[in-house]
This record gives sequence, C-alpha cells and structure tokens, in this order.
Amino acid sequence: MRETEYWHRTDTLEEKLKLLRAAVEARNFRLARALTESLKTTVTFAQQEEETLGAPLLRAESFGRVEQLPQPWREWARGWSYYKVLALDETVAVERSGEPVEVVAAFRADQAVSLLREVRVARMDQASGELREVPCQVSEEIRRGAARMCRLTFLAHSPAHSRSSYLVFYGNPDAELTAYPTDLQVSGQGFGLDIENDHYRASLSRQMGQLERLVIKRDHGLDVFAGGEGHGEPPGIDWAHDYVTSGNFQKMRITNWDTCPDYEVIRGPLCVTVRRWGFPYSPIHPVFSPSRMHVFVEYRFYAGLPYFMKQGSMEVIKDLEIVYLRDDEWVFSGYSFTDILWMGPDGKLRTGPVDRAMQDNLWAVGFFNRTSRDAFVGLFLEHEGPPGLKHNGAPTMHYFPHGHVWSRMLYPKATLAAGGVLKQKNAYLLERFSEEGGAAMVERYRHCLLNPLAVREGDLPSGVRPSARGRLARPGEAGDNPIDKRLIWEALRDSTDDQLYTANANVVDLGLIYDIRVRGDVVHVVMTMPHRGRPRYGYFAWGSGGMKQPIRQRLMKLPGVRKVVVEHTWEPPWNPNRLSDAGRKALGI
Repeated sequence: MRETEYWHRTDTLEEKLKLLRAAVEARNFRLARALTESLKTTVTFAQQEEETLGAPLLRAESFGRVEQLPQPWREWARGWSYYKVLALDETVAVERSGEPVEVVAAFRADQAVSLLREVRVARMDQASGELREVPCQVSEEIRRGAARMCRLTFLAHSPAHSRSSYLVFYGNPDAELTAYPTDLQVSGQGFGLDIENDHYRASLSRQMGQLERLVIKRDHGLDVFAGGEGHGEPPGIDWAHDYVTSGNFQKMRITNWDTCPDYEVIRGPLCVTVRRWGFPYSPIHPVFSPSRMHVFVEYRFYAGLPYFMKQGSMEVIKDLEIVYLRDDEWVFSGYSFTDILWMGPDGKLRTGPVDRAMQDNLWAVGFFNRTSRDAFVGLFLEHEGPPGLKHNGAPTMHYFPHGHVWSRMLYPKATLAAGGVLKQKNAYLLERFSEEGGAAMVERYRHCLLNPLAVREGDLPSGVRPSARGRLARPGEAGDNPIDKRLIWEALRDSTDDQLYTANANVVDLGLIYDIRVRGDVVHVVMTMPHRGRPRYGYFAWGSGGMKQPIRQRLMKLPGVRKVVVEHTWEPPWNPNRLSDAGRKALGI
C-alpha cells in the first residue's frame, strides 16, 4: 500500500488489538508482548492529542490589548501584546502569604507561539498603582483547535477579606524562558527524585516512586524513615495504596511495583508534580495480575511551603470482593515523636489517644515531639467514595516492629461495585509544633487549604492611579536585540530531520526549539529531541547531501553573530502539542 495519509503510516488501536489476539492465539508471545508495548504508544499519542485540562478559568476569547492600558502600565509591559485579568478574593478572614494558585488558562493560538516562554504574571498594587511581576510556572501546554491551553501556577499574597488583581501577559515572540530564584531544588531522573525546599528534603524511591524518606530541615535535621525489610519490597514512609483480596488470600500493593507502570513528572521553579498510576502487584506477580482496582497517586511539592500534597484515586474496574483496603498509611521508625495529634469533624486539633467515638471520623492525624517540636501532620482535605466509607486511621505510637504508624483502613469485608471511585486529597504539614499555639497553627493551615483564595476572571479595577517602576521585559525581550530574533528563527527553519525523508520537517515546526537568547553577539539556543531514543541533538543540520553542517554553522552566517551556543534539555519532554500547524501538515496529521 502506498503511504500517502496519516493512517497509512501508522496503525489504529483496533488493528493492533486484532494483531495482538492473533499473536496470543498463535502462541507467539514475544510478538504479543511487542504489540502490547505498541498499543501503549498508540494510547499515549491519543492522550497527547485529545486529553484536556478541563474547562479553562481564563477563556481564550477574554483578553485585553496592552496598547490600550494606561501609559505607565503600557510602557512597563512593552514587548507584550495582550493581557488577561484574574481577581482573587480572600473570603474567610485569614491573610495569605505565598498561597499556590493554579488555573487552567486558554489563549487564542494566533496570539501566542509558546506559552512556556511568553506568559508572565503581575500583581497590581492597589495603593501605589504599580504592577509587580510575580514568579509563575507554565506547565502541560497543549493545543486544541484554535486555542492554546496550559496550567498556570503562581504564589499569591492577599490581605484578609480583600480582593487582589493579577494581570496575565502574553503575546511576545521575543520572550525568553524565565529563571526565577527558588528554593525548590530537584535532582534525579524519571520518578526517582530528591526534592527539597527550605523546609524539607523528600526522597522518592528509585524503584517505584513512593515517598521513601523525609528530612525535616530544622535545627538538627530530623530524618524520618522506615527501616527493616518491609514485606519484601523497599521500606518507605508512605505505604498506601493497597488492598487484601477475597478470602484473605493476598495483598495487592503499588509498593510491589518493580518500576512505575506509568508516570508523569512536571518540574518547575514553583512546583514539582509526580504522578504514577497502574494496577497493584501481587506478591508473586505475574502469576496473579488482576485488572480490577486502578490506582492513581500524585505528589505535589511547592517552593517555600512547609507542606506537600498527595491526591489519588482507587477506581474499581470490575466488581471486587475485598477483606480491607487502605488509601493512607505512614510508618516512621526510630521513635522520633513523643505524642499523638488528631482532629475530628469539628476541625479542632487534640493531643493524646483518639476518642473512641471519633475512631471512624478523623480529619487530621499525626505526631509531634515535645522537646524538639518536630511534627508530621496529615491533613485530610477531601475523602469521598462509595457508601460505607470510613474516615479512620488513628495514630499508634508503638506498633511492633515499626514504630509510629497510622493506617486509614476502609471498607472491611466489602464488595465494591465496578465504576466506584475512592478519592482523596491530603496535605502533610512539617511546621514546628508547640503545645502553646500549635493546635491553632495546624487548624489555620487546614482552614486555608479547605478555603483557598477564590479565583475568577476579572476586569481592571477602577479607582487605581497607574504608576510604574522598572519594566517586565528582561534585556532582549522587548525588541531591543542587537540581532533580530526573527532572522534566527527563520534561519533555524533550514535545519530539517533527514530521517523524515520527504516530509521536509524543520526543527522550528517540529517544536524542538524551546528558547533563543541573544547577548551581544552571542546566540544561545535551547532545544530538545523528540524522544530519548534519539539523544544526539547535534545530528540536526542544514544544507544538502554530504555538505550538511551543524545548526550553529547556519546561525554563524547571520550578520553580527560571533558565537552560537546550543544547549540540549529533556525538560519539559517533547510531545506532539509542540508541532506548529506547518509541522502537523508536513507530517500529515
């Protein structure tokens, strides 16, 4: 068959399923396993092409033009063409400082080329009338029809019972990747990361990504860990999620994973997100490999904050009889704490053993040390599921042979119907705790987390006298380059992927160029590769036949260029949303 269209050049899910069934029936298991991997690739591409971020709070059609702003703000934002307004309302009389705000934002595709480079956030100071940039993070950028969408995160400040206005600027082809100062540091590869800020250092298992240990970075630096042999798997402090099958036959655990079945990692200066999902493993996987309970777990670590988040779900795929199920269990060896903390439905934190009447209605649990004032407190923010859900998990100070433990055990001896989903969202607080004032501090954190700043699309507030100090643009971002960046982008279009013999797909339309910076007569290019099977970015070149030359040689031909630096990165990972319209057309998508 002559390949002239997209579906001539690849195979559909239905075709691969048919081939897989035939391979298994023929007992050609190596082929069947290869087809299973190919199916996963097909589904991944479908996800990248079709999955949405949800309804955008900032709509594509809602925008203003920078040229219509008052003169001081217009000059401050020179280089940018468009803006949107966010209104943040504090509604529960608690001053907020550095509170994470996350919104899904949509932008007209003809108004921005790269949200990762172009989007900036500024807070409007009501008293002075100044706009002040605040660090922001753009992630999960996608293209859907005539709109580009992303998840936009920034840390907001708001007095109690007040409204704050933030402007989101975009539409600047000269914009460069930002480099905000941050205390959030990440090392490691894939899901096996070490993540730290000024308050803690978290280590995720290199084997399966579960939180393995935690250092509370205060005074002596308490190392919270779980020792011993585990149950054959590496021990860690976070042991959820798991369940015990019918007849008490075996325990199915995600901590049994030899590696994550699937995962996503999003890095940035304000937030690091690690998502993992799959079916729990049997102790003797793959002898038993039921696809009955799908587990999703997400950790989220923020810059500058003394807590991190975990949210997850356990989705019942087939009717399932269980002896018990757990969605939150923490184990700490070494007896680092002296006392128990807990909270009932009234939102009041207490110390000491949990009241018997509250055993199945807990909304915060944890431990603290009277001398060192170190503490670890789990704040249960959301917890929902099929009827019969228990909010238990009373802490235990002395659980042989581990140490301190709490375990939220749900649905004892129950049958869960297909389609049921158990959801949770928790925060884990590491703030210093004292008997005087500690309870109020924990209650305040939970109150704010349950009642975040109310965010909506807004309008420019009236009654503010605009003024300006400095400007939003860094050098080279406001049309002030000694070498026109448009010439650089056009020159890069001469570099194509020769492995796509007749597609004529260049590095710009493939979306492989993340950033261009010009400093004097030096050009700095940041680029990626489509996948880790092709790590040699120097392969891309321009010219024809045996005369092809590296990218830097092409840029050196531009007037005024003395030196070209090409930097390779894997973050964020490339995906088809990076393709331009011309790139999609060249590939026949």
